[in-house]
Amino acid sequence: MSLFTPRSRQSSDSTTSSDDTGSEEPAETEATAETEEPETAASSGKPGWFGWRRRYARTARGVTLATTVLAALLVLGALLVPNRLDWIRFESFLRLPVEAILLAGLLLALPGRARRITAVVSGVVLGLFTVVKFLDMGFRQTLARPFDLVFDWILLDDAADFVRESYGRSGELLAITAVIVLFVSVLALCTLSVVRLSNLMARHRAVAARTTLVLGTVWILCFTMGVQFSGLTFATKGNITFVANRVQQVHDGLVDAKVFEKQAKVDAFAKTPPDQLLTGLRGKDVLFTFIESYGRIAIDDPAMAPQIDAALQDGDNRLNAAGFQSRSGWLRSPVTGAGSWLAHSTFLSGLWVKNQQRYRSLTTGDRATLTSYFQKTGAWRTVGIVPGVRKAWPEGKYFGLDHIYDSTHLGYNGPYFSWTPVPDQYSLESFERLEHGKENRDPIMAEIILASSHNPWSPIAHMIDWDQLGDGSVFEQIKKEGTDPKEVWKSAKRVRTEYRKAIEYSLQSLTEWVERYGDDNTVLVFLGDHQPVPTVTGGDTNKDVPITIVARDPKVLDRISDWGWTEGLKPAGNAPVWGMDTFRDRFMTAYAK
Repeated sequence: MSLFTPRSRQSSDSTTSSDDTGSEEPAETEATAETEEPETAASSGKPGWFGWRRRYARTARGVTLATTVLAALLVLGALLVPNRLDWIRFESFLRLPVEAILLAGLLLALPGRARRITAVVSGVVLGLFTVVKFLDMGFRQTLARPFDLVFDWILLDDAADFVRESYGRSGELLAITAVIVLFVSVLALCTLSVVRLSNLMARHRAVAARTTLVLGTVWILCFTMGVQFSGLTFATKGNITFVANRVQQVHDGLVDAKVFEKQAKVDAFAKTPPDQLLTGLRGKDVLFTFIESYGRIAIDDPAMAPQIDAALQDGDNRLNAAGFQSRSGWLRSPVTGAGSWLAHSTFLSGLWVKNQQRYRSLTTGDRATLTSYFQKTGAWRTVGIVPGVRKAWPEGKYFGLDHIYDSTHLGYNGPYFSWTPVPDQYSLESFERLEHGKENRDPIMAEIILASSHNPWSPIAHMIDWDQLGDGSVFEQIKKEGTDPKEVWKSAKRVRTEYRKAIEYSLQSLTEWVERYGDDNTVLVFLGDHQPVPTVTGGDTNKDVPITIVARDPKVLDRISDWGWTEGLKPAGNAPVWGMDTFRDRFMTAYAK
């Protein structure tokens, strides 16, 4: 039977029962029921399933009481549950929410029909409210921020794509089914619970009114006196604050479009003649390379620092032996956990692209990017190596790329590594084969996105002899020998270990490529796009990512000598930290002298 069946009629020890408006009706007696034939009783609409409430009156009363208690606990739980997993503790549910008192007072004040309608609407709203809290939990675990009611709906589709690429089609279908079932269940249970409690209060209006008045008085006194238990305010109005913040968030989101539009019109280089742009890099191959999820945590965290330090030092040694020098600093990304495209567009556009609305406005506008300025000069062939792109990417044209190589155009016939379509080493080798290694070519400006360090970091590739890469089939065995993401994600410690290994692999792929194929005209700018998910950062809200410029020509690094960056591939802890949106103009100014 349903946990939320209508109240059964009273047994023979009760003589009357009140409806929602307080009227009374005769109660059916057990004697009446006993005079009927069993089959007649079963078919005449007896309360319960086939009259079971009559036959098992004591059990029915127990079930009714238990269901009512469950309904009350569910409503209180929905009102008291925080929107962050790290805030959920037992004490969180030992508080008195003012919203419950206000809702009870409203339902008691309304007549029958209006009360029933209000109860249903309130239950649905409570359910939706709870769903938003669940979304907040998920987004905080992934992006270290709450769900944006204006801009984040598109990310749910991206999340489904990520699950499919990481765990297969069956994993995606299972996840989507679970989400739908959870959504419907929350709405249904919240609505039925509020309706049941509303009916109960209507039947016992006097007691409910006195209880509501007492609880309201207690709430006012406790709130005024600031009563706390285990550091939590007992008399809470957290849900009202939550809703007010969300209303403000929606308002700010709607206004933000106009603010961003004004910012996009301000461009210090918009009127600069093409022959005066980036003159300090003419004749050079300039490679802007993003390493997925390469954040400050990889360098600062004591559990990862020794291995990452060793990888960076090894890269330094290799590059120095090949005649290269490097300088490193920090940039502050607009995102953390995910949203790489927002970081990429911030870095290239010189604007703070913090949400999907800004990204759409940017890519449908005429704001010039760092890459499109290279194209505008006519002195470079501009290309994109974007192995993470597996479907149409019309924004590529906006970024000023003459040619784009996505995952289907790199010649890779090996396996996916969870979400990652192409291992970094193969992506870089493909760039060499398709563009950089060609004879009698023009200088190249390339945007390269290395995806092997993308969540879930399991399984990951490892370095092999560059001459053995072939068409990528060699990675089949490497994947088989790798870890299982479902097992890795059972332990935060294992996740952090695999993340660190993925960053090491990306760094080694890149530094070995420069060592192997770089020359006097190579200028490499590589950086992280954002910090990894909170599972790795441990809740650290820092958004800094490393950035490094590598070149063999000393004149290239001389132009940024006043930046205060650290010598080598590892930025010092006290190296300058710039907003990622400031890099474009600083870079173009440095190389326009």
